[in-house]
Amino acid sequence: MPQMTFVEQDGTERTVDAPLGLSVLEIAHKHGIDLEGACEGSLACATCHVVVDPSWAPKLEAATDDEEDMLDLAFGLEKTSRLGCQIVMTDALDGLVVRLPRTA
Repeated sequence: MPQMTFVEQDGTERTVDAPLGLSVLEIAHKHGIDLEGACEGSLACATCHVVVDPSWAPKLEAATDDEEDMLDLAFGLEKTSRLGCQIVMTDALDGLVVRLPRTA
């Protein structure tokens, strides 16, 4: 099974199993990681904002216009900011690293 690493706000790294087909948001919730997701992954908020490790950002599909619009509402945006509900785990993303923004 693929794995991914969450870097929590205090810098703690948590590597977890990341089942194929689940979003980063769903994976976080499955493992008790504090990533809100107020709209439950319906792309109607920015509370699942994560910062993708720069080495992984080019491996993701490009953000849609709708995701970009929602990201405009997030605090602490960075160049590799994405919404966790829009990143779906695949074999190619085994080892993905995302950081929870300090301003979340």
